[in-house]
This record gives sequence, C-alpha cells and structure tokens, in this order.
Amino acid sequence: LTILGLNVSSFPSSALSVGSCDKLPANLPVMTMTLFPVRLLFAAFMMLLAWPFAFMATVGRSEDAVEPLSWWRWLVDLVLKAIMRAMWFSGGFHWVRVKGRPALPSEAPILTMAPHSSYFDAIPVTMTMASIVMKTESKDIPVWGTLIKFIRPVFVSRSDQDSRRKTVEEIKRRACSDGEWPQIMIFPEGTCTNRSCLIAFKPGAFIPGVPVQPVLLRYPNEMVRISSTPKQGVFKILWLTLCQLHNSIEIEYLPTYTPSEEEKKDPALFASNVRHIMAKALGLPIIDYSFEDCQLAMAKGPLRLPRHTCLLEFARLVRRLGLKTGVTDEVLHEEAFKVRKLCGSRLDVEGFSQYLNQPLTEAVQDIFSLFEEHGKMDVREYVIALSVVCRPFRYLETIKLAFRMFEAQEDGAVVEDELAVVLKTALGIGDFVVCDLFRAIDCQDKGKITFDDFCRFLENCPDFVEQYHCLHEPIPQPSRESTSPSSTNGFCADFSPRDPSTRSAAHSKKQD
Repeated sequence: LTILGLNVSSFPSSALSVGSCDKLPANLPVMTMTLFPVRLLFAAFMMLLAWPFAFMATVGRSEDAVEPLSWWRWLVDLVLKAIMRAMWFSGGFHWVRVKGRPALPSEAPILTMAPHSSYFDAIPVTMTMASIVMKTESKDIPVWGTLIKFIRPVFVSRSDQDSRRKTVEEIKRRACSDGEWPQIMIFPEGTCTNRSCLIAFKPGAFIPGVPVQPVLLRYPNEMVRISSTPKQGVFKILWLTLCQLHNSIEIEYLPTYTPSEEEKKDPALFASNVRHIMAKALGLPIIDYSFEDCQLAMAKGPLRLPRHTCLLEFARLVRRLGLKTGVTDEVLHEEAFKVRKLCGSRLDVEGFSQYLNQPLTEAVQDIFSLFEEHGKMDVREYVIALSVVCRPFRYLETIKLAFRMFEAQEDGAVVEDELAVVLKTALGIGDFVVCDLFRAIDCQDKGKITFDDFCRFLENCPDFVEQYHCLHEPIPQPSRESTSPSSTNGFCADFSPRDPSTRSAAHSKKQD
C-alpha cells in the first residue's frame, strides 16, 4: 500500500491512510435502510436534548476564571453525561470497557490520549467532561458550539499569529492550578491515523512539565475498523459504524507519569518517553513523522511529492533542530535575499553549520548530506526545501522564491540546469529530467526562461511531470537496517528512515 504518496517502508502498515474496513458486513444494505436512519435520528435528538442543559450551565460563566462547582451545575454535568452515554449507546457502543483508574485533576492535570483515529474518540471526553483543545470557530456552531463551551475547552484562533504561544500558556495556567480547573484531554499526535503505529507527539501537552496520565484507546471491531482517514471521509465512517450492530471500544488508563527534572526542561524528551510507554502498552511501533509530514504528503498540485521524496526526512530533521519555528514568508524572503548574495558559492559542512547558527551536530550533518555534492552544498537548495516543508500547499510561491535566487539580474531568467535544480529540490528527489520540459517552456528557443514563462506553461500543462516523463523510476528501497541515505546529483534520491538512536558515521557519496 501507499500512504498519501509516501513509500510504504516509511510508515509501518500505512499509518496515515488506509481503508477503514477490511470487509463489509453482508447485511449492509438492510442495515442502511433500517438501522442507520433510526440511529442517526436518535443521535441527533439526544444532541438537541442536551443543548438546553448545556446552555443553562454556560450562561453567565466566565471563560477565564474557574468558579466553584455549584450543586445545580454538578447535576447538569451528570445529566449531560447520561444523555451523551445514551447517544453513544444508540450508535452501537452498547458498553465501554474501562481499564485502570482515572487520576484526579490534582494528580494528573493533563490526559494524553492515543492513538487518535476518529471523531468517536470523543467518547472518553463525554464520559469525563474533560476540557480539550479546539479551534475558536467551533463555539459558533449551532447546538454543537454550546455543548463544546460546557466542557470549557482551550480555544485556538487560527487568525491569531500568536495563537500557539497563547494556547500553551493557557494549558500551563490550567495545569498548574492544583486541580481547580477540569483536566485537559489532549491528543498529542495532532491528527488521525489508522492506529497501526504512533507518530510523533506534539510537545504542547508536555511543556507545562506537570504529571500526565496516558490514556489508550482500542476499537476491537472485527468488521469495520473505525478510523477517520482522508481517503475514506467522515460520512463513510459514520455510515459503516452505525450500520454495524455492535461497536466495541476499550479505554485504558495507565499509571500517572511524573516527569523528571530533565524532562521538565526538555518537553520533546518528555513527549518521547511517554510515547514509548504508550506504544509498548499498545504493542505498536513508533515512527518519527508528525502531523506536518502528513500535510506535506497530502499537498496536491503539479508538484505533489513523489513516493521516493526525501523531503520527509528533511522535514523531520529541521523540526528536530527547531529550524521551522517562526518561519514566515518574510523570513523565507530574507533567507533568499541573503543566499542570493552568495552568488552560488558552495559551503562545506562547517560553513553550513555557521550559516544555520547551529553547532555541528549529527542532525546538521544529516541535513548537509541531503544536499552535499563532492563535499559541498548550495544553500539555495536548503532554502527551497525549507519553503516546501513550511508552505506545503503553496508550491507556486516556493518556485517563485527559487527563481529569485537563481535568476540572472539582467532579465530575471534561469537556464536549463538551474530549472533542474529548482524542481528536483522542490520535489525532494535525486534526478529530474528537464530536457524536453525546458524546450517546451522555452518555445522561442532563448536558452532561458522566466517565472512568468513557467506559470503560463503550467496553466496549459498542469500534469507536466507525468507528461514529460520528468521522474525516473525510484531506485530499489534499501532495507530498514540501512542507516545512510542514498544520494544523487546533490540531493537525496531515496531514503529509509533511521532509528533516531542510530546514525551512520559516513554518508553515501554522490553519483555523477
């Protein structure tokens, strides 16, 4: 199988996108005509029934300050839990198996839940009425928004450039309140997977440095595997689940994890250690790819990433070094202006380390090895790759930025070899055949093209990569024990993800 255009060896068992069902029930047509509409209507009715109770409990309540739980709000809390449980029961979740002891808010202010696979993961949220992190727009949704406000979530505003910092500060404020605020339930993966592995945890739940309780979710269903993946869609998962006579779910509360002093200072280490514990309890492997890598792989358009791209490895490395933090359009343009002044001068690994203002660590050497050719690299390729991983859905802006770094000052044009470098770097591959493509763009046979020429050609031929056979077939994949990326012509042509704890001291040489 292939996951969102990625190599199977990169993600065990196609972690980010596979089918949500192995085999469909034989009685699916009958269930669709009978059980599905009844369950759907009853679930909608229960949500409408819950609305007046939630509205009554949220009227006049401050969103910034915690208030003593009055007897009537405590009663409303019980009523809403009962209504939500009835709603899940009507959907086929007739009983919920709970293992372990849920910690008190004073013992573990934060609950970290994994694996995150669908909106049915809201079942433990409604059972505990724990707070969650949600986008601000959610509270304006009719009915649903009122129910959301009742559990006092931490709202994230996508329009606020400083939203991430404010969200972390709010989580920390609540987590350090000695149990006054409700527990915060966080899905640290940040996206839905199919539960075949645990992807990298985001550090938000671990930055406060307080004890957390890991919570495991299992759906031991034989017929329909509940997993909301991009390929399947929301409605299909809902349809298949409601058509199944019974849906199983198991919630396991692991012992509270108290961070060490070292983990309090290093949220990434804290997150990694908690993930290892949860993966061991689930019996699942772990991989070092994250939600951002999923976005990168899902990006559509003429320059969608091929299967054998090296940009996922690059994205992992720059994230590990914190080089993506604070990268905006302005920062990228400043970087492009700075490297343009180098006039194509190539840097060795020490010079690249100084350019990044980073010590010469293994991660810096790994990044350098992706671009290195004959012991040196062109920093312009690094800037192009950084633009791709930071702006995966804006490929044209990346190409425009690349043209500005490579173009001649007198006419703003690039030659064939420069176009090859731009495109192969933007795709994260080792070789890109541009002979026929360049001639097609350069219809006047000038020997050079501008960004406007490229855009005009793109409008008429959006599938130029396939039409002009620009990509070679990927070379055979190395075994998973391989620890060094194979590189060609200054950029990694293929790679096999490495265990973070191991690294080859020598990088493979480039092939001419």
